[in-house]
Amino acid sequence: MAAPSLGLMHYGLVLAGLGTALLGPILPLLARQWGMLDSQSGLLMMAKFCGAFLGGVTVSGKLRRSLLVGMMAGAVGFGGFAVAPSMGVGCVCLFVGGFGLGQIITSVNILAGRRFTAHRGSALAMLNFSFSLGAMLSALLAAWLLPRFALKGVLEGFSMLFAIGVFALIVQMRKNREGAEEVDRAAEETERQIGLSRRVYLYFAALLVLYGGLETCLSGWLTTFALRYGDKTLAVSEYTTLLLWMSLTFGRVGASAVMLRVGEKTVQRWGLGLAAAFTAALAMAHSAVTIAGFAVLLGLSLAPFFPATWALLMAERPTARQAGIVLAVSGLGAAALPWLMGVVSTRAGSLQVALALPFAAALGLLVMSWYTPRAPVIAD
Repeated sequence: MAAPSLGLMHYGLVLAGLGTALLGPILPLLARQWGMLDSQSGLLMMAKFCGAFLGGVTVSGKLRRSLLVGMMAGAVGFGGFAVAPSMGVGCVCLFVGGFGLGQIITSVNILAGRRFTAHRGSALAMLNFSFSLGAMLSALLAAWLLPRFALKGVLEGFSMLFAIGVFALIVQMRKNREGAEEVDRAAEETERQIGLSRRVYLYFAALLVLYGGLETCLSGWLTTFALRYGDKTLAVSEYTTLLLWMSLTFGRVGASAVMLRVGEKTVQRWGLGLAAAFTAALAMAHSAVTIAGFAVLLGLSLAPFFPATWALLMAERPTARQAGIVLAVSGLGAAALPWLMGVVSTRAGSLQVALALPFAAALGLLVMSWYTPRAPVIAD
């Protein structure tokens, strides 16, 4: 098979999940190390997700090549971040690492969306289980490794995982070079015959912008929130973020089963309504147990959104470039909303007040889910 093996696709999404959730568990350590305010901490998230946006929009029709570039950028960017002496250098390295994440996530999801046609939402939920598993492991490994090893060594080990992915993909590409060229030519020919209308294009882009901001606001700031309002121990607070990603991970397994029987739209709407309610409740929580409980509920409610939405998008038969841009713009939301949340927290003196931003994003998504533009598929 010319495309990357299913196992390598899962491996790439595990690494992407680790990289996406990386900052949340270690943000208090970085803030202490570099003397950062909340508004400055938000810049690190912005740098990584701006890189992810650029990585997503520059994915080419030759998806295997984009996956290789993503693995290489991940190795370089996160390796550089491991030895960064200051916040400024760290931002540059995170931008490079984020670029790699954008290339990996976009290329793998487009490949998967084309490969699975029957019960696409269910199949994508299972594939993105690996992404959520990586994000879950990020919090778990941070809580387990950081008390025992230096942050620099942990990050260097993470960058080596990308290097392993580079090696594995090169081996597969060499074995399948001839067939891969035929697949690439066929894909290019197909792309000239399909595409999204502008209204549908903008609709899905808006959904992903808001969702990227919503998920990253919660995952990126939850450790800090739990540390301030729940438990004063960093390790326990990191486990709160772990609970969020655990529920998101295993929630995707449940979502896969549900979407075999229930339509993607219905699952999407129920999840968004619950996410808005649980975000509002989290803002009023004042104990470690309560915060942990709402972290679990938020993960379960958010689990179906991405696979359901991506399945709806792929049913419209977008080109690789269109799908890449739609997915990439989630990085803009993931960059802007957490940064803005840090600014609001600094000015208001309260992360609880700043949770109004992800709450508003969840409500906005819920409203948008009731309106899907209907337009014929058009050629580029």
